[in-house]
Amino acid sequence: MAKLMTGAEILFQVLEDHGVRHIFGYPGGAVLPIYDELKNHKSIEHILVRHEQGAGHAAEGYARSSGKPGVLLVTSGPGATNAVTALTDAYMDSIPLVCITGQVPTHLIGTDAFQECDTTGITRPCTKHNYLVKDVNSLSTVIHEAFMIAKSGRPGPVVIDIPKDVQFASGSYKQKKEIFIPSHRLFDTKNFDNNNQVEEATKLIANSKKPIFYIGGGCINSGPEASKLVHDFVKLTGVPSTMTLMGLGTVPASDKCSLGMLGMHGMYEANLAMHDCDVMVNIGARFDDRVTGRLDAFSPNSKKIHIDIEASNINKNIKVDIPIIGDVKNILKKVIASWKKNNYTINKEDLESWWNKINEWKKVDCLDFSQTGNTIKPQYAVQRLYELTKDRDTIITTEVGQHQMWAAQYYKFEKPNKWITSGGLGTMGFGYPAAIGAQIANPKSLVVDIAGDGSILMNIQEISTAVQHRLPVKIFILNNEYMGMVRQWQELLHGGRYSESYMDSLPDFVKLAESFHAKGLRAMKTDEVDDTIKEMIEYDGPVIADIIVDKEENCFPMIQSGSAHNEMVLNKDQKQDEKSAEKGKILV
Repeated sequence: MAKLMTGAEILFQVLEDHGVRHIFGYPGGAVLPIYDELKNHKSIEHILVRHEQGAGHAAEGYARSSGKPGVLLVTSGPGATNAVTALTDAYMDSIPLVCITGQVPTHLIGTDAFQECDTTGITRPCTKHNYLVKDVNSLSTVIHEAFMIAKSGRPGPVVIDIPKDVQFASGSYKQKKEIFIPSHRLFDTKNFDNNNQVEEATKLIANSKKPIFYIGGGCINSGPEASKLVHDFVKLTGVPSTMTLMGLGTVPASDKCSLGMLGMHGMYEANLAMHDCDVMVNIGARFDDRVTGRLDAFSPNSKKIHIDIEASNINKNIKVDIPIIGDVKNILKKVIASWKKNNYTINKEDLESWWNKINEWKKVDCLDFSQTGNTIKPQYAVQRLYELTKDRDTIITTEVGQHQMWAAQYYKFEKPNKWITSGGLGTMGFGYPAAIGAQIANPKSLVVDIAGDGSILMNIQEISTAVQHRLPVKIFILNNEYMGMVRQWQELLHGGRYSESYMDSLPDFVKLAESFHAKGLRAMKTDEVDDTIKEMIEYDGPVIADIIVDKEENCFPMIQSGSAHNEMVLNKDQKQDEKSAEKGKILV
């Protein structure tokens, strides 16, 4: 006979079975039985956040940096709804989360009880799957299944809504090995027959004259082996390779084949190469609007190969010639095997000619900027941060805005899982709690959140979490006293009418840090930047470094809104075509 356990005991037993060592949460009435049971499970550390959105982003940071599912625990009603933004963020970027929410007792569901809401209804559009558990005897099965669904196929968040009476009730526990989950529920692509497409794809690449690899976050999400295989194939072929915002680190920035980031604020040479190529190999990217620019002008003369684990992504935005559905790791193994079996090579003269053209574009030096005088350029601040941290095991997170793009442009990533940012949803307030999660998962790493003065205020309360748990997470604010990206778009698209984008009541970030019992630092002049960064790094605790930067610096290069992806504005030519601007008002 199976051992009887309370619902709360069952929950922790499953967590232990799946090797969970950290959960991020905030207590409330509907989860008190779970919190009461927590004391009996010393192998699991609970990280007390200050807001449920913070719990979700911290769990994301944990998952994005470790490859393991992040786990969060929140109460019913506002606890669950506060987590929705983080769940949506994880859903958009394919991050495995297991979110446990409390619910009012089953007999009160539907009565508008205190702190009741339809959690499964609210989260259905922004999760991979969700459950309302009304029978304690099914609880272990549901939680086991949730972990497997979160990790399988295209990863994503799963919600388990557990009424309070189910947490108290006694029921039987099923071990992981006793659970049978049909393969269709796990979105398993291992057995897909894609061998013909792989052979067709490798032949097309071998016969190309101007190929390019377009590498996305799916490579990172597939795991370190997938990133290694992608890099191996890049080295094997010598093909120019560019990465999306989410794909940075798949191919080391120092690799001779790396063209860096592409897209709206990507590299000039990367975007032009994407436009002029004859064969485009999309590996784990979505043909996102920030990459494609105007769809009817996107790489018009290329044959397109698209490798993606999610069938619905194929032909969603861009029609492709060879779709290959499957996990990047599995597909790249087949691709490399096919390449070697057929002794394929790309014509040396053709490839050399293609690289010569790309190298001509590189001479534009699209990231060039002028650091003169005492006013700190944000690009310079990121450059110095990179130079002073590149030899350490450093993880960079960001909020969302200009600082995010400058970080992507000027910080060079050599490995996957070292760059953690909000891509699909673009969530301000993401970076700092994500940094906390990354620090928990990587206690020996230097974790720095490159932030803006606007977005850091959205989850600033999590400094209290870092202090309580003695986490030496650093906040590196590029402070221009504006919502920088909003201001930039208002300048380029709305005639310089800066409606509500000026932050005229910012706190003193040094004093704010000190009020939280953290360390506050400030650099106001160019010659203060290095010393500030060094002091930030050396301090064994949470730090806010307030870097006062040029207030009106814009982020370039930039694909003009309403323009094709090969029509870029450079730093030296900061103006917006009026015709494009009119279209762009609805496209940014």
